[in-house]
Amino acid sequence: MYNKAFHKEDISRYKFLVTGGAGFIGSNIVEYLLKHNAGEVVALDNLSTGFRENIEPFEQNANFKFIEGNINRFDTCMTVCHNVDFVLHQAALGSVPRSIKYPLATNDANVTGFINMLTAAKECNVKRFIYASSSSVYGDSPKLPKTEDVIGEPLSPYAVSKRVNELYASVFAKTYDIEVAGLRYFNIFGPRQSPSGPYAAVIPLFIFSTLNNESPYINGDGDQSRDFTFVENCVEANIKALFAKHEKITGNVFNVAVGNQTTINELFKIISNFSETDITAKYREERPGDVRHSLADISHAKELLNYNPSIGIKEGLDITFKWFKEKYSLNIKE
Repeated sequence: MYNKAFHKEDISRYKFLVTGGAGFIGSNIVEYLLKHNAGEVVALDNLSTGFRENIEPFEQNANFKFIEGNINRFDTCMTVCHNVDFVLHQAALGSVPRSIKYPLATNDANVTGFINMLTAAKECNVKRFIYASSSSVYGDSPKLPKTEDVIGEPLSPYAVSKRVNELYASVFAKTYDIEVAGLRYFNIFGPRQSPSGPYAAVIPLFIFSTLNNESPYINGDGDQSRDFTFVENCVEANIKALFAKHEKITGNVFNVAVGNQTTINELFKIISNFSETDITAKYREERPGDVRHSLADISHAKELLNYNPSIGIKEGLDITFKWFKEKYSLNIKE
């Protein structure tokens, strides 16, 4: 992937820091930057939810450096921000259910870690700081599609932590005059997303189950909907946010999605067709903290970032399914 450039600048002159760089989204951003000849790319990750294997393909690249460390240590944040031009902050403890079970850990990573990184970026005179927010900040707002200026009450500690990120970013932009912008991700999926563990996302779980001819679980009735967004679109938003010239970028937040709804039942049907299986899903109770429907209005990002997602859900799922099939072929049952 990433043969197409989302920037016009000569990035060989710059040093980039990607926090959470061994994670799913972070490693895709690293791949893009290296493929387009970034001057230096540093990935910071504590490997709690990221994986060393995600960055192994880059370790022979002279322009890449991996640092194992934790963003809840301010001294680490200061060290990794030294001489950095741009920060792409992806490090976080994700998952609504995980945050409900472990609110302190969520706050430690997502709030303390965030302000550590933001402060270090300020102290080190980073040119621009782009961070990952989440559609979870829309909470109980029934409005569809979701527009950046209308949010509800948060439904989970994870949602609270991401909303706090946005508030801190806005205050830092006004108080310290630093360039910072947030991206509200809507259900990002794609290669390198892990199917393992109790907090794995729905798409890798569905793909892994169908490849192994096992029935996956669907929470609730399956008619809840999401604006599933392929990871290449997410990378595009990050890169364009780094270099967008509009004066309204700083302190602002932008939806990152494709602007289409897909129900969980429809999602399972698409993936089942790819795997040519006739297995059926097992239904169970709804998860606490989940919203019923999610759909993004992406006009704000289109206007100010020139964001123009080109990969829809079916094409994205096809790419992702083929990647999973190749990677996990040895694990597939005969």
